[in-house]
Amino acid sequence: MEENFKDILDNLLEAVYVTDLDRRIIYWNRGAENLTGFAKEEVLYRTCSENILGHVDRRGVPLCGGQCPLAETMADGKPRETMVFLHHKEGFRRPVRVRTSPLRNASGAVTGGIEVFEDAMGFLALEEKIQLLESLTLLDPLTRIGNRRYLEMQIEEKLREFKISGLSLGFLLFDIDRFKDVNDTWGHLVGDRVLTVVASTLKHSLRIYDVVGRWGGEEFLLILPNLKGGALEEVSDRLRKMVAASEILLEKSPEPMHVTVSGGATLARLGETPEQVLERADRLLYDSKSAGKNCITFG
Repeated sequence: MEENFKDILDNLLEAVYVTDLDRRIIYWNRGAENLTGFAKEEVLYRTCSENILGHVDRRGVPLCGGQCPLAETMADGKPRETMVFLHHKEGFRRPVRVRTSPLRNASGAVTGGIEVFEDAMGFLALEEKIQLLESLTLLDPLTRIGNRRYLEMQIEEKLREFKISGLSLGFLLFDIDRFKDVNDTWGHLVGDRVLTVVASTLKHSLRIYDVVGRWGGEEFLLILPNLKGGALEEVSDRLRKMVAASEILLEKSPEPMHVTVSGGATLARLGETPEQVLERADRLLYDSKSAGKNCITFG
């Protein structure tokens, strides 16, 4: 690539990378470094599917095997635009909007592809929310999401809104499977790392008005307003798969660790107290644990 062209791409806010027909990365701009955590020295001349981006779709299904947007663009020469979840260097999944285009030589033959991607989460709004939580001592210091006090306030507020609007309100209680074994085998520092990766994955996989917080220990509570018919099951299972697809990097092992979660999911009912909703979610979570873990029970 010509140096002037590289300078232009390096100064874009969007993340950009370029591959050859074998999907080896031959260019990686500063925006890509910022969004993924991977420096260009770590990715150049490696394939994009080589545990670098590892795109998955909204359902947590890997795309690198056969449905990679960039590979499809290089195959048929047609630009594409879609939403995917990339693999951040720290292990969690981040939603990005990607645009792919073919690169052609002077005779028009496709010689590679270019992908432009940008954060799809409304990141500034998320940062403002974190700053507000910090100022009110409502932030969990380890995972950087809301703590139990924050969640209790949100439950009261969302149930009041539900009583007025009648719009559906979902509650999802997650618990990390075999978390005690992680602490016993790898130590509490790795356990803390697991908690932060799971929290980051959940936080970056939600709508801007959804609520997620650390309920306590290895439990996370999500509050999901305005869900359409059947959406609670779909969203809950998608989040479960996102966590399973996330990676926890270990200093003493060449292979990353994967963890799973079990969940209890339920819709609020008119006239219920917070205690009633949470007791039901907790009971459903227990049923998932009894059923073999890495699943969600609805009720």
